[in-house]
Amino acid sequence: MTDTAPLVSIPEAPVPANGTAEWFRGAGAYRLRAALFLPDGQPRGSVVLSGGRSEPIEKYFEVVRELQDRGFVVLVHDWRGQGLSQRLLSDPLKGHAHGFADFVEDYRCLLARFESRLPRPWVAVGHSMGGCLTLLALAHGVGDFRAAVLSAPMLGLQTGNRSKRAARALAWIMSRTKPTEYILGDSGDAHVSTFETNILTHDPKRWARNQAQVVAEPGLKLNAGTWGWLDFAFSASAWLKRAPGVAGVAIPVVVLGAQEEKLVDNADQRQIVARIPKGRWLEVPGSYHEILQETDAIRAVFWREFDGLVVGL
Repeated sequence: MTDTAPLVSIPEAPVPANGTAEWFRGAGAYRLRAALFLPDGQPRGSVVLSGGRSEPIEKYFEVVRELQDRGFVVLVHDWRGQGLSQRLLSDPLKGHAHGFADFVEDYRCLLARFESRLPRPWVAVGHSMGGCLTLLALAHGVGDFRAAVLSAPMLGLQTGNRSKRAARALAWIMSRTKPTEYILGDSGDAHVSTFETNILTHDPKRWARNQAQVVAEPGLKLNAGTWGWLDFAFSASAWLKRAPGVAGVAIPVVVLGAQEEKLVDNADQRQIVARIPKGRWLEVPGSYHEILQETDAIRAVFWREFDGLVVGL
């Protein structure tokens, strides 16, 4: 079987230059997809880019090009259970998880596979679930990174009218009785049907582009999460709030929270960032959850922080 993997190109989001995708094996020999993109000229370092829940490699083509223009080699990947990586259930549309240990091991396998092709220094960038998992990996001592920038990381979830304690207890029970069922029986859809009702971005062109990618390749689609996934999310946040490894993350870590956040919890972000010796939390004015998919003015805040962090590496 060839290691070459496909990349989905559409007119609004062509595949960036100087890049190829390939399959690699993660924890339990799961087949996972990653793509490596090279800059023009001599690289100044490498960025490992990790998307959030339901987000495939293709959603970050714009970000890849922006990093290439800054002189970085970019490694971007699909987490297990989403994108074109191996799905976890017979129903491939269910967003599922079995705790976070396999994700951390997948990240370790990713770095081992590409290490010889990633010039140093290394910078980790992660969004939402990918930001949470990146911090988990750092706290487990995975990777020789010099800095990290996390966009609206899933360090806690908003739980609406239900208390966090009650929501976590319910997730714990249901993940052990009906782990593969949708949360509250609602399949939802990770790709909302109208721009006007979305809570992810204020940018209509980027929203439409992301929808078009899934239309072009339905295999990228992922629906709502299962009880198993929700228990994983709560467990990851709880671990980060207490584990000694978080206080042992010695590199600078900038965390950007979205001011108009509707999904993850900014208070939990601040609590966990406070445990990182060189952690810094910043709220992005006017932003919905997907900071890197937002309007140019909002995205500029991310790039200002990124550029300021990497200038001295």
